[in-house]
Amino acid sequence: MAGTEELLDWLRAVCDAFEFDVVATFRRAGDHGWPLVAVDAEDLERQLAAGGHLLPLPREPASLANVLEVAIVDEFLRQVEGLDGAEAQRGTERGYPDIEVSGEAFGGGHHAVDVKVARLASGGNRTQSRVTLYTGNTYFRYPQLHWPGTFRPFRDYDSHLDIVAVYRLDTDTRARVRDLELIVHEAWRIASRQRSSTTREYLGAVQSVANLRAGNGEFATAKEFYDFWRRYPFRIGQAAQRQLDRLLGEQDQQE
Repeated sequence: MAGTEELLDWLRAVCDAFEFDVVATFRRAGDHGWPLVAVDAEDLERQLAAGGHLLPLPREPASLANVLEVAIVDEFLRQVEGLDGAEAQRGTERGYPDIEVSGEAFGGGHHAVDVKVARLASGGNRTQSRVTLYTGNTYFRYPQLHWPGTFRPFRDYDSHLDIVAVYRLDTDTRARVRDLELIVHEAWRIASRQRSSTTREYLGAVQSVANLRAGNGEFATAKEFYDFWRRYPFRIGQAAQRQLDRLLGEQDQQE
């Protein structure tokens, strides 16, 4: 699609330069005199730590992933602001995508960019669990419909890209994150034939870090990927079924 390669190249450049600088959680109460004067950021961090202001970031995977995702999206949006002919908007917390990109700089259409975070297993060669690429039983299964929590129907995007952040957990530091690496690919290129959850209707990525880096998923083409997962017998709960019925009814009225 028009603009996809340009966006991939630009995203990779932004990701290569990204530095995760969230070092701790701030606690207001501290043990030191006021005013507190620091000569630079490192000195400020040292004094805040000595004064009891800094607590470690959460080590629980989902909580730490949220911190990383927000930091990555914030940096991406900041970089877009300085790019002529490009616009971006942040998605909702549980919607799709995390970022919508548009503008002449990337072909004039709309692109979906999702941010995923995965902790590395002890050996460092695989992710501890499968990254979730999509929710399979709603916007992905019915790409012609405009689902709640999305900017537009899934099929209206020129491309669907993922930023996958992999890291090692470091319990000896307040930041918890070590060896952070950001990998960017079209989502289908890193997809597996396995769900990422046994209880939820999620599509999973491959777990090998080497395959994630290379974009070496389990499908040879995008068509093969979509054909496989759109035929998958996902379950649909009552709430999602009610939404589907409403959206199909609205579509019938428009035709």
